[in-house]
Amino acid sequence: MPAILFAQLNPQSKKITDKFFADPNIEINTPAFDKKKGFTKYDEMMVFLKEKIANHKNEVTLDFVGESQKGKKIPILFFNRKNDNHKVKVFFQAGLHGNEPASTEGILYLIDQILNNSKYNKLLDRINLAIIPMANIDGYEKNNRFASNGLDLNRDHTKLLAKESKYLKQAYSNFEAEVSVDFHEYTPYRKDYAKLGAFGISNIYDVMFLYSGNLNVPKNLREYTNFRFVENARSVLTKNNLRHHDYLSSHKFQGSIHFKQGSNSSRSSCTAFALTNSISSLIEVRGVGIGKKSFKRRVNSTFLVALSYLETSYSNVDEVKQVIEQAKKDRSFAVLKSKLNIYKKDIQVLDLDKSEEVAFEVVIHDKLDAVATDSRIRPQAYIIKKNQYDIIEKLNLLGLRLEDLKLENLYNVEQYIVEDYFKEKMKYEGVYMQKVKIKIENIDLENNNDYLILFMDQRKSNLAIEVLEPEAPNSFVSYSIIPTFVGDILPVYRLTQKI
Repeated sequence: MPAILFAQLNPQSKKITDKFFADPNIEINTPAFDKKKGFTKYDEMMVFLKEKIANHKNEVTLDFVGESQKGKKIPILFFNRKNDNHKVKVFFQAGLHGNEPASTEGILYLIDQILNNSKYNKLLDRINLAIIPMANIDGYEKNNRFASNGLDLNRDHTKLLAKESKYLKQAYSNFEAEVSVDFHEYTPYRKDYAKLGAFGISNIYDVMFLYSGNLNVPKNLREYTNFRFVENARSVLTKNNLRHHDYLSSHKFQGSIHFKQGSNSSRSSCTAFALTNSISSLIEVRGVGIGKKSFKRRVNSTFLVALSYLETSYSNVDEVKQVIEQAKKDRSFAVLKSKLNIYKKDIQVLDLDKSEEVAFEVVIHDKLDAVATDSRIRPQAYIIKKNQYDIIEKLNLLGLRLEDLKLENLYNVEQYIVEDYFKEKMKYEGVYMQKVKIKIENIDLENNNDYLILFMDQRKSNLAIEVLEPEAPNSFVSYSIIPTFVGDILPVYRLTQKI
Protein backbone atom coordinates (compact mmCIF):
# COMPACT_ATOMS: atom_id res chain seq x y z
CA MET A 1 0.00 0.00 0.00
CA PRO A 2 2.71 2.64 0.80
CA ALA A 3 4.27 2.10 -2.64
CA ILE A 4 0.90 2.63 -4.29
CA LEU A 5 0.26 5.84 -2.39
CA PHE A 6 3.72 7.07 -3.31
CA ALA A 7 2.95 6.50 -6.99
CA GLN A 8 -0.29 8.47 -6.73
CA LEU A 9 0.97 11.43 -4.76
CA ASN A 10 4.06 12.17 -6.86
CA PRO A 11 3.98 13.92 -10.23
CA GLN A 12 4.46 11.83 -13.34
CA SER A 13 7.92 10.59 -14.30
CA LYS A 14 9.88 11.87 -17.28
CA LYS A 15 9.33 8.51 -18.94
CA ILE A 16 5.55 8.86 -18.65
CA THR A 17 5.69 12.49 -19.73
CA ASP A 18 7.75 11.76 -22.86
CA LYS A 19 5.67 8.73 -23.82
CA PHE A 20 2.14 10.10 -23.30
CA PHE A 21 2.21 13.84 -22.69
CA ALA A 22 4.99 15.36 -24.79
CA ASP A 23 4.89 19.09 -25.41
CA PRO A 24 4.07 20.34 -28.94
CA ASN A 25 6.72 22.14 -30.96
CA ILE A 26 5.14 25.60 -30.86
CA GLU A 27 6.07 29.08 -29.60
CA ILE A 28 3.89 30.55 -26.85
CA ASN A 29 4.44 34.22 -26.11
CA THR A 30 3.10 34.53 -22.56
CA PRO A 31 4.80 35.43 -19.26
CA ALA A 32 5.24 31.89 -17.87
CA PHE A 33 7.23 30.90 -20.97
CA ASP A 34 9.56 33.87 -20.61
CA LYS A 35 11.02 32.43 -17.40
CA LYS A 36 12.38 29.04 -16.38
CA LYS A 37 10.49 28.56 -13.12
CA GLY A 38 7.02 29.23 -11.84
CA PHE A 39 3.82 30.40 -13.42
CA THR A 40 2.51 33.81 -14.43
CA LYS A 41 2.14 36.20 -11.51
CA TYR A 42 -0.62 38.79 -11.34
CA ASP A 43 1.72 41.74 -11.96
CA GLU A 44 3.30 39.93 -14.93
CA MET A 45 -0.14 39.28 -16.37
CA MET A 46 -1.15 42.92 -16.02
CA VAL A 47 2.01 44.08 -17.84
CA PHE A 48 1.26 41.55 -20.60
CA LEU A 49 -2.38 42.67 -20.92
CA LYS A 50 -1.62 46.39 -20.90
CA GLU A 51 1.01 45.93 -23.60
CA LYS A 52 -1.47 44.06 -25.83
CA ILE A 53 -4.14 46.68 -25.25
CA ALA A 54 -1.78 49.58 -25.95
CA ASN A 55 -1.01 48.05 -29.35
CA HIS A 56 -4.66 47.26 -30.19
CA LYS A 57 -6.73 50.11 -28.77
CA ASN A 58 -9.39 49.74 -31.46
CA GLU A 59 -9.86 46.02 -30.75
CA VAL A 60 -9.89 45.61 -26.98
CA THR A 61 -10.50 47.55 -23.77
CA LEU A 62 -9.57 46.75 -20.17
CA ASP A 63 -11.85 47.17 -17.18
CA PHE A 64 -12.07 45.70 -13.68
CA VAL A 65 -15.02 43.81 -12.18
CA GLY A 66 -13.98 44.51 -8.57
CA GLU A 67 -11.25 43.54 -6.13
CA SER A 68 -10.02 40.33 -4.57
CA GLN A 69 -10.18 39.94 -0.81
CA LYS A 70 -6.57 41.15 -0.67
CA GLY A 71 -7.35 44.23 -2.74
CA LYS A 72 -6.08 43.24 -6.19
CA LYS A 73 -8.21 44.40 -9.11
CA ILE A 74 -9.83 41.61 -11.15
CA PRO A 75 -9.39 42.43 -14.86
CA ILE A 76 -11.94 41.88 -17.61
CA LEU A 77 -11.18 42.45 -21.29
CA PHE A 78 -13.83 43.40 -23.86
CA PHE A 79 -13.26 42.70 -27.54
CA ASN A 80 -15.89 44.63 -29.49
CA ARG A 81 -15.05 45.45 -33.07
CA LYS A 82 -17.29 48.19 -34.38
CA ASN A 83 -19.23 47.04 -37.45
CA ASP A 84 -22.82 46.35 -38.45
CA ASN A 85 -22.57 42.56 -38.23
CA HIS A 86 -24.95 40.41 -36.25
CA LYS A 87 -22.78 39.19 -33.35
CA VAL A 88 -22.86 36.54 -30.66
CA LYS A 89 -21.72 37.32 -27.11
CA VAL A 90 -19.04 34.94 -25.76
CA PHE A 91 -17.78 34.94 -22.17
CA PHE A 92 -14.52 33.23 -21.13
CA GLN A 93 -13.33 32.85 -17.55
CA ALA A 94 -10.09 31.30 -16.29
CA GLY A 95 -8.16 30.97 -13.06
CA LEU A 96 -11.18 30.46 -10.78
CA HIS A 97 -9.09 27.82 -9.00
CA GLY A 98 -5.67 29.25 -8.20
CA ASN A 99 -3.78 25.96 -8.61
CA GLU A 100 -4.83 25.46 -12.24
CA PRO A 101 -2.34 27.68 -14.10
CA ALA A 102 -2.84 26.36 -17.64
CA SER A 103 -6.32 27.88 -17.61
CA THR A 104 -5.04 31.44 -17.28
CA GLU A 105 -1.97 30.83 -19.45
CA GLY A 106 -4.05 29.28 -22.23
CA ILE A 107 -6.36 32.28 -22.25
CA LEU A 108 -3.41 34.70 -22.30
CA TYR A 109 -2.11 32.78 -25.32
CA LEU A 110 -5.55 33.11 -26.91
CA ILE A 111 -5.58 36.87 -26.31
CA ASP A 112 -2.18 37.20 -27.97
CA GLN A 113 -3.24 35.13 -30.98
CA ILE A 114 -6.58 36.87 -31.49
CA LEU A 115 -4.90 40.25 -31.54
CA ASN A 116 -1.76 39.39 -33.49
CA ASN A 117 -2.67 36.50 -35.79
CA SER A 118 -4.78 37.52 -38.79
CA LYS A 119 -6.03 33.96 -39.08
CA TYR A 120 -7.90 34.35 -35.79
CA ASN A 121 -8.43 38.12 -35.67
CA LYS A 122 -11.31 37.85 -38.14
CA LEU A 123 -13.34 36.06 -35.44
CA LEU A 124 -13.99 39.46 -33.86
CA ASP A 125 -16.06 40.41 -36.92
CA ARG A 126 -18.97 38.35 -35.58
CA ILE A 127 -18.19 37.96 -31.86
CA ASN A 128 -18.35 40.28 -28.88
CA LEU A 129 -15.94 38.64 -26.45
CA ALA A 130 -15.47 39.20 -22.72
CA ILE A 131 -12.55 37.53 -20.92
CA ILE A 132 -11.70 37.31 -17.22
CA PRO A 133 -8.21 35.73 -17.36
CA MET A 134 -7.52 35.38 -13.60
CA ALA A 135 -10.70 35.20 -11.52
CA ASN A 136 -9.17 34.06 -8.21
CA ILE A 137 -6.10 36.28 -7.92
CA ASP A 138 -5.35 35.63 -4.24
CA GLY A 139 -5.46 31.86 -4.74
CA TYR A 140 -3.46 32.08 -7.97
CA GLU A 141 -0.65 34.01 -6.30
CA LYS A 142 -0.27 31.16 -3.78
CA ASN A 143 -0.94 28.31 -6.23
CA ASN A 144 -3.94 27.48 -4.04
CA ARG A 145 -7.36 26.29 -5.18
CA PHE A 146 -9.30 28.48 -2.75
CA ALA A 147 -10.00 32.17 -2.21
CA SER A 148 -8.42 33.94 0.78
CA ASN A 149 -11.36 33.12 3.06
CA GLY A 150 -11.01 29.40 2.28
CA LEU A 151 -14.05 29.19 0.00
CA ASP A 152 -14.06 27.33 -3.32
CA LEU A 153 -15.32 29.94 -5.78
CA ASN A 154 -16.65 27.21 -8.07
CA ARG A 155 -18.98 26.06 -5.28
CA ASP A 156 -20.30 29.57 -4.71
CA HIS A 157 -22.45 30.33 -7.75
CA THR A 158 -25.80 30.35 -5.95
CA LYS A 159 -24.97 31.21 -2.34
CA LEU A 160 -22.56 33.99 -3.40
CA LEU A 161 -20.72 34.33 -0.09
CA ALA A 162 -17.25 35.33 -1.33
CA LYS A 163 -16.46 38.90 -2.31
CA GLU A 164 -15.04 37.71 -5.65
CA SER A 165 -18.14 35.61 -6.38
CA LYS A 166 -20.36 38.68 -6.17
CA TYR A 167 -18.14 40.75 -8.46
CA LEU A 168 -17.73 37.93 -10.98
CA LYS A 169 -21.45 37.13 -11.01
CA GLN A 170 -22.39 40.78 -11.52
CA ALA A 171 -19.98 41.04 -14.45
CA TYR A 172 -21.37 37.86 -15.97
CA SER A 173 -24.98 38.99 -15.52
CA ASN A 174 -24.25 42.40 -17.04
CA PHE A 175 -22.64 40.91 -20.14
CA GLU A 176 -25.65 38.71 -21.06
CA ALA A 177 -23.46 35.95 -22.54
CA GLU A 178 -24.90 33.61 -25.17
CA VAL A 179 -21.87 31.27 -25.03
CA SER A 180 -20.02 30.80 -21.71
CA VAL A 181 -16.87 28.79 -20.99
CA ASP A 182 -15.00 28.37 -17.70
CA PHE A 183 -11.45 26.97 -18.05
CA HIS A 184 -9.92 24.70 -15.40
CA GLU A 185 -7.40 21.92 -14.84
CA TYR A 186 -8.05 18.61 -13.09
CA THR A 187 -6.04 16.24 -10.88
CA PRO A 188 -4.94 13.13 -12.82
CA TYR A 189 -3.31 11.37 -9.83
CA ARG A 190 -5.96 10.93 -7.14
CA LYS A 191 -5.61 8.96 -3.90
CA ASP A 192 -8.56 6.74 -4.67
CA TYR A 193 -6.99 5.81 -8.04
CA ALA A 194 -4.29 3.99 -6.04
CA LYS A 195 -6.84 1.30 -5.26
CA LEU A 196 -7.59 0.61 -8.91
CA GLY A 197 -5.50 -1.75 -11.03
CA ALA A 198 -2.43 -3.62 -9.81
CA PHE A 199 -0.38 -0.51 -8.95
CA GLY A 200 -2.91 2.26 -9.37
CA ILE A 201 -4.06 4.24 -12.39
CA SER A 202 -4.00 7.82 -13.65
CA ASN A 203 -6.55 9.69 -15.71
CA ILE A 204 -5.06 9.95 -19.19
CA TYR A 205 -7.41 12.42 -20.92
CA ASP A 206 -5.82 15.71 -22.00
CA VAL A 207 -9.20 17.43 -21.88
CA MET A 208 -12.52 16.60 -20.27
CA PHE A 209 -15.73 18.43 -21.19
CA LEU A 210 -18.20 19.36 -18.46
CA TYR A 211 -21.59 20.49 -19.73
CA SER A 212 -24.88 20.45 -17.91
CA GLY A 213 -27.40 17.65 -17.54
CA ASN A 214 -29.53 19.71 -15.13
CA LEU A 215 -33.18 19.14 -16.05
CA ASN A 216 -34.07 22.80 -15.43
CA VAL A 217 -31.82 23.67 -18.37
CA PRO A 218 -34.02 23.41 -21.49
CA LYS A 219 -33.46 20.17 -23.38
CA ASN A 220 -32.78 21.85 -26.73
CA LEU A 221 -29.99 23.91 -25.13
CA ARG A 222 -28.39 20.85 -23.50
CA GLU A 223 -28.44 18.91 -26.75
CA TYR A 224 -27.18 21.78 -28.89
CA THR A 225 -24.25 22.44 -26.53
CA ASN A 226 -23.15 18.84 -26.98
CA PHE A 227 -23.64 18.18 -30.67
CA ARG A 228 -22.52 21.58 -31.98
CA PHE A 229 -19.95 23.09 -29.59
CA VAL A 230 -18.51 20.15 -27.66
CA GLU A 231 -18.46 17.91 -30.72
CA ASN A 232 -16.55 20.49 -32.77
CA ALA A 233 -13.98 20.85 -29.99
CA ARG A 234 -13.65 17.06 -29.75
CA SER A 235 -12.80 16.96 -33.45
CA VAL A 236 -10.13 19.64 -33.03
CA LEU A 237 -8.49 17.72 -30.18
CA THR A 238 -8.55 14.46 -32.12
CA LYS A 239 -6.82 16.16 -35.08
CA ASN A 240 -4.12 17.33 -32.68
CA ASN A 241 -3.64 13.83 -31.19
CA LEU A 242 -5.06 14.87 -27.82
CA ARG A 243 -7.24 12.53 -25.77
CA HIS A 244 -10.64 13.70 -24.55
CA HIS A 245 -13.78 12.52 -22.78
CA ASP A 246 -16.84 13.86 -21.01
CA TYR A 247 -15.92 14.91 -17.48
CA LEU A 248 -15.39 12.09 -15.00
CA SER A 249 -14.85 12.39 -11.24
CA SER A 250 -14.42 9.50 -8.83
CA HIS A 251 -16.38 9.05 -5.60
CA LYS A 252 -16.99 6.32 -3.05
CA PHE A 253 -20.34 4.56 -3.31
CA GLN A 254 -21.24 1.77 -0.88
CA GLY A 255 -17.55 1.10 -0.25
CA SER A 256 -16.54 0.96 -3.92
CA ILE A 257 -15.04 3.60 -6.22
CA HIS A 258 -17.53 4.78 -8.83
CA PHE A 259 -17.39 7.63 -11.35
CA LYS A 260 -19.73 10.55 -11.95
CA GLN A 261 -20.06 11.83 -15.51
CA GLY A 262 -21.21 15.36 -16.36
CA SER A 263 -22.68 18.12 -14.20
CA ASN A 264 -26.11 19.00 -12.81
CA SER A 265 -25.27 21.21 -9.82
CA SER A 266 -25.93 24.95 -10.04
CA ARG A 267 -23.30 25.62 -7.36
CA SER A 268 -20.75 25.21 -10.19
CA SER A 269 -20.24 27.53 -13.18
CA CYS A 270 -21.13 25.01 -15.89
CA THR A 271 -24.74 24.59 -14.75
CA ALA A 272 -25.11 28.07 -13.24
CA PHE A 273 -24.25 29.59 -16.63
CA ALA A 274 -26.46 27.13 -18.52
CA LEU A 275 -29.44 28.07 -16.33
CA THR A 276 -29.23 31.60 -17.76
CA ASN A 277 -30.04 30.05 -21.16
CA SER A 278 -26.44 30.30 -22.29
CA ILE A 279 -24.54 27.61 -24.17
CA SER A 280 -22.17 26.63 -21.38
CA SER A 281 -19.19 24.38 -20.74
CA LEU A 282 -16.48 23.93 -18.16
CA ILE A 283 -13.20 22.69 -19.64
CA GLU A 284 -10.93 20.49 -17.52
CA VAL A 285 -7.34 20.10 -18.77
CA ARG A 286 -5.08 17.42 -17.27
CA GLY A 287 -2.61 19.23 -15.01
CA VAL A 288 -3.19 19.74 -11.27
CA GLY A 289 -0.38 18.34 -9.13
CA ILE A 290 2.23 17.78 -11.86
CA GLY A 291 3.99 21.13 -11.61
CA LYS A 292 5.18 22.54 -14.92
CA LYS A 293 5.41 19.17 -16.67
CA SER A 294 3.67 19.10 -20.06
CA PHE A 295 2.80 22.76 -19.48
CA LYS A 296 3.02 23.74 -23.13
CA ARG A 297 0.74 20.81 -23.99
CA ARG A 298 -1.76 21.87 -21.31
CA VAL A 299 -1.73 25.52 -22.39
CA ASN A 300 -2.15 24.54 -26.02
CA SER A 301 -5.06 22.24 -25.11
CA THR A 302 -6.78 25.15 -23.38
CA PHE A 303 -6.10 27.39 -26.36
CA LEU A 304 -7.40 24.87 -28.91
CA VAL A 305 -10.69 24.38 -27.08
CA ALA A 306 -11.18 28.12 -26.56
CA LEU A 307 -10.45 28.75 -30.23
CA SER A 308 -12.88 26.01 -31.26
CA TYR A 309 -15.69 27.57 -29.22
CA LEU A 310 -14.98 30.94 -30.86
CA GLU A 311 -14.92 29.43 -34.34
CA THR A 312 -18.18 27.56 -33.71
CA SER A 313 -19.77 30.77 -32.43
CA TYR A 314 -18.49 32.70 -35.47
CA SER A 315 -19.91 30.14 -37.91
CA ASN A 316 -23.30 29.77 -36.20
CA VAL A 317 -24.35 33.21 -35.00
CA ASP A 318 -27.98 32.99 -36.15
CA GLU A 319 -28.35 29.38 -35.10
CA VAL A 320 -27.06 30.16 -31.58
CA LYS A 321 -29.59 32.96 -31.21
CA GLN A 322 -32.44 30.76 -32.46
CA VAL A 323 -31.55 28.00 -30.00
CA ILE A 324 -31.53 30.47 -27.11
CA GLU A 325 -34.85 32.01 -28.18
CA GLN A 326 -36.39 28.53 -28.26
CA ALA A 327 -34.93 27.77 -24.82
CA LYS A 328 -36.45 30.96 -23.38
CA LYS A 329 -39.92 29.73 -24.37
CA ASP A 330 -39.49 26.42 -22.54
CA ARG A 331 -42.12 25.99 -19.81
CA SER A 332 -41.22 22.55 -18.49
CA PHE A 333 -41.89 21.51 -14.91
CA ALA A 334 -39.61 22.85 -12.18
CA VAL A 335 -37.43 19.86 -11.29
CA LEU A 336 -36.41 19.55 -7.63
CA LYS A 337 -34.69 16.17 -7.61
CA SER A 338 -33.52 13.69 -10.22
CA LYS A 339 -32.19 10.14 -10.49
CA LEU A 340 -29.06 9.31 -12.47
CA ASN A 341 -28.64 6.41 -14.88
CA ILE A 342 -26.02 3.99 -13.47
CA TYR A 343 -24.14 1.59 -15.74
CA LYS A 344 -20.75 0.04 -16.46
CA LYS A 345 -18.46 1.14 -19.28
CA ASP A 346 -14.81 1.08 -20.31
CA ILE A 347 -12.73 4.23 -20.03
CA GLN A 348 -9.12 4.74 -21.07
CA VAL A 349 -6.64 5.07 -18.20
CA LEU A 350 -2.89 5.05 -17.67
CA ASP A 351 -1.92 1.79 -15.94
CA LEU A 352 0.95 2.78 -13.65
CA ASP A 353 2.22 -0.78 -13.27
CA LYS A 354 2.61 -1.34 -17.01
CA SER A 355 3.09 2.31 -18.03
CA GLU A 356 0.52 1.63 -20.74
CA GLU A 357 -2.79 3.07 -21.84
CA VAL A 358 -5.47 0.45 -21.16
CA ALA A 359 -9.26 0.10 -21.15
CA PHE A 360 -10.62 -0.07 -17.60
CA GLU A 361 -14.19 -0.96 -16.67
CA VAL A 362 -15.85 1.44 -14.20
CA VAL A 363 -19.32 2.14 -12.84
CA ILE A 364 -20.74 5.43 -14.15
CA HIS A 365 -23.36 7.61 -12.43
CA ASP A 366 -24.39 9.67 -15.44
CA LYS A 367 -25.53 13.23 -14.75
CA LEU A 368 -26.05 13.69 -18.48
CA ASP A 369 -28.72 10.97 -18.41
CA ALA A 370 -31.09 11.74 -15.53
CA VAL A 371 -34.84 11.53 -14.94
CA ALA A 372 -36.90 13.75 -12.65
CA THR A 373 -38.09 12.17 -9.39
CA ASP A 374 -39.64 15.27 -7.81
CA SER A 375 -41.05 18.30 -9.61
CA ARG A 376 -43.67 21.07 -9.48
CA ILE A 377 -45.58 23.03 -12.07
CA ARG A 378 -43.44 25.94 -13.16
CA PRO A 379 -44.89 29.14 -11.63
CA GLN A 380 -45.76 32.28 -13.55
CA ALA A 381 -43.78 34.23 -10.97
CA TYR A 382 -42.21 34.15 -7.54
CA ILE A 383 -43.16 36.76 -4.95
CA ILE A 384 -40.62 37.78 -2.30
CA LYS A 385 -41.05 39.90 0.83
CA LYS A 386 -39.25 43.23 0.52
CA ASN A 387 -37.54 42.78 3.88
CA GLN A 388 -35.51 39.84 2.55
CA TYR A 389 -32.55 42.04 1.62
CA ASP A 390 -29.95 39.26 1.28
CA ILE A 391 -32.19 37.21 -1.02
CA ILE A 392 -33.02 40.24 -3.15
CA GLU A 393 -29.34 41.21 -3.47
CA LYS A 394 -28.41 37.70 -4.60
CA LEU A 395 -31.28 37.54 -7.10
CA ASN A 396 -30.10 40.85 -8.58
CA LEU A 397 -26.53 39.57 -8.80
CA LEU A 398 -27.82 36.50 -10.64
CA GLY A 399 -29.33 38.84 -13.22
CA LEU A 400 -32.96 38.32 -12.20
CA ARG A 401 -35.29 41.34 -12.35
CA LEU A 402 -37.76 42.08 -9.56
CA GLU A 403 -40.62 44.58 -9.70
CA ASP A 404 -43.15 46.05 -7.28
CA LEU A 405 -46.48 44.27 -7.07
CA LYS A 406 -49.41 46.14 -8.60
CA LEU A 407 -51.54 47.45 -5.77
CA GLU A 408 -54.90 46.95 -7.49
CA ASN A 409 -54.44 43.19 -8.03
CA LEU A 410 -55.45 40.44 -5.63
CA TYR A 411 -52.85 37.70 -5.67
CA ASN A 412 -53.74 34.13 -4.76
CA VAL A 413 -50.40 32.39 -4.19
CA GLU A 414 -48.91 29.16 -2.94
CA GLN A 415 -46.98 29.47 0.31
CA TYR A 416 -44.30 27.07 1.53
CA ILE A 417 -44.74 25.63 5.04
CA VAL A 418 -41.85 23.65 6.57
CA GLU A 419 -43.14 20.25 7.72
CA ASP A 420 -39.80 18.64 8.50
CA TYR A 421 -36.30 20.00 8.79
CA PHE A 422 -32.71 18.79 9.16
CA LYS A 423 -29.57 20.90 9.58
CA GLU A 424 -26.03 19.58 9.17
CA LYS A 425 -23.73 19.93 12.18
CA MET A 426 -20.61 20.61 10.11
CA LYS A 427 -20.20 23.55 7.76
CA TYR A 428 -19.90 23.01 4.02
CA GLU A 429 -18.27 25.88 2.13
CA GLY A 430 -19.06 28.37 4.88
CA VAL A 431 -22.68 27.35 5.59
CA TYR A 432 -24.69 24.77 7.50
CA MET A 433 -26.64 22.84 4.87
CA GLN A 434 -30.37 22.35 5.45
CA LYS A 435 -32.90 19.85 4.12
CA VAL A 436 -36.64 20.45 4.37
CA LYS A 437 -39.94 18.76 3.63
CA ILE A 438 -42.49 21.26 2.38
CA LYS A 439 -46.28 21.51 2.42
CA ILE A 440 -47.89 23.96 -0.01
CA GLU A 441 -51.05 25.91 0.79
CA ASN A 442 -52.97 28.57 -1.17
CA ILE A 443 -53.54 31.99 0.41
CA ASP A 444 -54.52 35.51 -0.70
CA LEU A 445 -51.73 38.05 -0.25
CA GLU A 446 -52.44 41.22 1.66
CA ASN A 447 -50.48 44.49 1.82
CA ASN A 448 -49.03 44.39 -1.70
CA ASN A 449 -46.61 47.17 -0.73
CA ASP A 450 -44.62 44.56 1.21
CA TYR A 451 -43.68 42.39 -1.79
CA LEU A 452 -41.65 42.24 -5.01
CA ILE A 453 -42.45 39.98 -7.97
CA LEU A 454 -40.04 38.00 -10.16
CA PHE A 455 -41.72 37.09 -13.45
CA MET A 456 -40.68 33.79 -15.01
CA ASP A 457 -40.75 34.96 -18.63
CA GLN A 458 -37.24 36.48 -18.34
CA ARG A 459 -34.23 34.80 -19.90
CA LYS A 460 -32.46 33.77 -16.68
CA SER A 461 -35.61 32.56 -14.90
CA ASN A 462 -34.46 28.93 -14.63
CA LEU A 463 -31.97 30.13 -12.02
CA ALA A 464 -34.92 31.23 -9.89
CA ILE A 465 -36.16 27.63 -9.71
CA GLU A 466 -32.76 26.49 -8.45
CA VAL A 467 -32.47 29.08 -5.68
CA LEU A 468 -36.09 29.64 -4.62
CA GLU A 469 -37.63 26.15 -4.59
CA PRO A 470 -36.77 25.11 -0.99
CA GLU A 471 -36.04 21.42 -1.66
CA ALA A 472 -33.66 22.10 -4.55
CA PRO A 473 -30.12 21.02 -3.54
CA ASN A 474 -28.56 24.47 -4.17
CA SER A 475 -31.41 26.68 -3.01
CA PHE A 476 -31.27 29.59 -0.58
CA VAL A 477 -32.96 27.33 1.96
CA SER A 478 -30.44 24.51 1.40
CA TYR A 479 -27.58 26.96 2.02
CA SER A 480 -29.19 28.51 5.16
CA ILE A 481 -29.51 31.87 3.42
CA ILE A 482 -33.16 31.45 4.39
CA PRO A 483 -32.94 29.91 7.89
CA THR A 484 -35.87 27.60 8.69
CA PHE A 485 -37.56 25.60 11.44
CA VAL A 486 -40.52 23.24 11.52
CA GLY A 487 -43.75 25.18 11.09
CA ASP A 488 -42.13 28.21 9.42
CA ILE A 489 -43.82 29.93 6.49
CA LEU A 490 -41.07 30.88 4.05
CA PRO A 491 -40.81 34.49 2.78
CA VAL A 492 -41.08 33.34 -0.86
CA TYR A 493 -44.36 32.51 -2.63
CA ARG A 494 -45.33 30.89 -5.93
CA LEU A 495 -47.80 32.59 -8.27
CA THR A 496 -49.35 30.05 -10.63
CA GLN A 497 -52.26 32.10 -12.01
CA LYS A 498 -51.71 34.06 -15.21
CA ILE A 499 -51.59 37.84 -14.92
